[in-house]
Amino acid sequence: MVQTTQIAGRRTSVDVVFDHIYEEIASLRMLPGTRISEAEIAARFSVSRQPVRDAFRRLQNLDLLLIRPQKATEVRRFSIKAIKKSRFVRASVEAEVMRRAAVECDKAAGLLLDACLAQQRKVVADCDFEAFGQLDYEFHKTLCEVAKVAFAFEVISSEKAKVDRLCLLGLAKEDRMPELLADHEKIAELVKQGDAEGAVAAGMEHLSRLDATIEAISIKNSDYFEP
Repeated sequence: MVQTTQIAGRRTSVDVVFDHIYEEIASLRMLPGTRISEAEIAARFSVSRQPVRDAFRRLQNLDLLLIRPQKATEVRRFSIKAIKKSRFVRASVEAEVMRRAAVECDKAAGLLLDACLAQQRKVVADCDFEAFGQLDYEFHKTLCEVAKVAFAFEVISSEKAKVDRLCLLGLAKEDRMPELLADHEKIAELVKQGDAEGAVAAGMEHLSRLDATIEAISIKNSDYFEP
């Protein structure tokens, strides 16, 4: 029997269903290719099928679900083409964020970056993959705020979400958190020094860390990828 989850608070039922499934997919509790039932989710949350359908569409827009007429909805497999597109868009936006952050960074902004890094060092010491993933978001969000283009994080987070599952696989299988933390430390230091182009170069090197992970996972887990 499917356990019922109660809808509470000010969030809509669409929000609650979306957040739940997003977390299941992003954390890899739902692996690529897993079938997901609209009716089962509706029963679990004691809602009609319409909010579930709306949540599914939002997840489809993030390339996390594959919805096909007259066929089962499933967790979307990775697409090399989509990954390349997302990373191009993200790199373009992040490069400009780095440049602006280096120009705009003052003492107060530098302290914000230092606080982000202190939190990251703690979770790295604890080997907490999930917490590090969330703090990674916070670091890049803070960079956007330092650059005085907070709105840019909407684009970054949207594109980042499309490859986060691969990032998690990379973190869990290769324990690369210390390397990524070192990247963040380098970026933050260059930003605080006002070295715009140095920060951009460090940022692009940071984003390239996923290349080897993608190649390794595509070979070892080819069923996670679209043909």
